[in-house]
Amino acid sequence: MGFFELLLIAVGLSMDAFAVSICKGLSLKKLSPRHAVLVGLYFGGFQFLMPVIGWALGYRFEHVIESIDHWIAFGLLTVIGISMIREAKQADDLDDDLSFKTMLLLAVATSIDALAVGVTFAFLQVRILPAASLIGVTTFLLSVLGVYIGHQFGLRYKAKAEIAGGVILICIGVKILLEHLGYI
Repeated sequence: MGFFELLLIAVGLSMDAFAVSICKGLSLKKLSPRHAVLVGLYFGGFQFLMPVIGWALGYRFEHVIESIDHWIAFGLLTVIGISMIREAKQADDLDDDLSFKTMLLLAVATSIDALAVGVTFAFLQVRILPAASLIGVTTFLLSVLGVYIGHQFGLRYKAKAEIAGGVILICIGVKILLEHLGYI
């Protein structure tokens, strides 16, 4: 597998993290480079780690992971999306929540597909560390950009933007579920 193919995979895998980063940027009252880098590190780190784990699991657990990854991503993104919508309705209580628990849930939810890609990489005999590094760095960069884009948008629209962010997360979860069930 060549560099261009790996780059396309990296960009594709990072799109969920990019969208969630935009949503995260919406909720930040005050943005610092530290916030954007933290979000990028969580998402980029998990997008690096998950293909490595998937690759290590290889043939042994492919059918198990592939059969439930969409349900896990759907559930996590829906719960987080509903939470964002609920928080938006609580006046000006937009929170700069970059806590470990919140970011861990978001990072896992957006990187489940990368786990399955890692399993595929094992079958294709792809060198995992360079491939996973490219995925992680791409996701990091797009996530940092997403936080800034989301923050600029959120400053103007606040609660409506937070609701939109929640809806986006739910839609991503539904899309993942429908793709894996064969409807899309």
